[in-house]
Amino acid sequence: MDPIATTRCGQVLGREKEGVLLFAGIPYAAPPVGPLRFRPAEPYPAWSEARDARRFGPAAPQLARPGMITENREVRWDEDCLTLNVSTPALDDARRPVLVWIHGGAFRSGQGGVPWYNGASFARRGDIVTVSLNYRLGALGFVELSEIGGRDYAGSGANGILDQITALEWVRDNVEAFGGDPERVTLAGESAGGMSVGTLLGSPRAAGLFRGAIPQSGAAHHTHSIDTALEIARLLLRELEVEKIEELLALSPLRILEAQGRVELQVAAGGRLGGGDGALLGDMAFQPVVGGRVLPEAPIDALRGGASSDVPVMIGTNLHETTLWAQGKYAEQALAVTAARLFPDPERALAGRRPAGGERARSHDRANDRPHLPHPGRPPGRSTRGERGHEPHVPVQLGVARVRRSASRDARA
Repeated sequence: MDPIATTRCGQVLGREKEGVLLFAGIPYAAPPVGPLRFRPAEPYPAWSEARDARRFGPAAPQLARPGMITENREVRWDEDCLTLNVSTPALDDARRPVLVWIHGGAFRSGQGGVPWYNGASFARRGDIVTVSLNYRLGALGFVELSEIGGRDYAGSGANGILDQITALEWVRDNVEAFGGDPERVTLAGESAGGMSVGTLLGSPRAAGLFRGAIPQSGAAHHTHSIDTALEIARLLLRELEVEKIEELLALSPLRILEAQGRVELQVAAGGRLGGGDGALLGDMAFQPVVGGRVLPEAPIDALRGGASSDVPVMIGTNLHETTLWAQGKYAEQALAVTAARLFPDPERALAGRRPAGGERARSHDRANDRPHLPHPGRPPGRSTRGERGHEPHVPVQLGVARVRRSASRDARA
């Protein structure tokens, strides 16, 4: 018999596989569609009959892109995307530790319902409840529209982060019904998911919703100032040929995604924008925006000032992570984008991969056929092979925020 759990909104019907219970596609907020597009997440209305939670919900709107394993195929997406998934060993009162996972994808792609985010191994081997989630991406989650939308849309540039906070509030209110302990929640994520974790550590709205954090290959400095965000919003509106918020709300999500892609190319080609961030954006035009109640100050500054100093944090980067987006025939294109994101002089950085005579050639790890870039700050051409026994790799994010209390003391959920 399929398992049934009771949430505050109503019952959900899950499924069992190899001793692990899965509840997928549970809505944690109302669909951000129609007048709710670009607005903060709203509560989902209650339902009376058991809701089928045996299938993952659609991803947030996104376009397939060449060069990255997690972006190079079309996915099933819909604006009605604010759902989460729960894997648990049992529905009982054991109050197990909870891991909440935020997916990566440069804040423009990805979803919680992919095989490598399956929490079954945590359930079987660690007696842990795992929650993965979707959140709004790209322009639909991170464009600042206060200039044309007024106060109603102030802070829209942080809606994707507010979605994550809303999901964490759902976990606080409901995870006990899935055998979890709302007081033992660890927040983890990789790449943009790691950046999200770092951002949430610096958000007063997220305070108290998790007791530990694991940002992987991401930190707390991937945000826009309001000036940069407004400049990017103007580029988007120009591409869409709209001037009023009503016109923007009437557009299809596909048109917005296509314009978003053109803006990303413009930002990547321009390097720096004039908003005072001083950050090399690469093609990550849409990121969390500082200002308002969600992010009243830059998360990295909030952490320096003592925010989340009581939260144990385990930090790091993932060896060979670049292979996620630098494989096969797209390696050169993807590496160029990565170099633009990481290095002040990307051409100089890439020069270390090219043989004498200027002919472009890939450099690989012989055993694993992995392309690599030189380490930022190391002269181009100098190999990292053999240093401390490591193979060459790109540390995906630099400048990891140091939160005062390290998880070396308490890395457990």
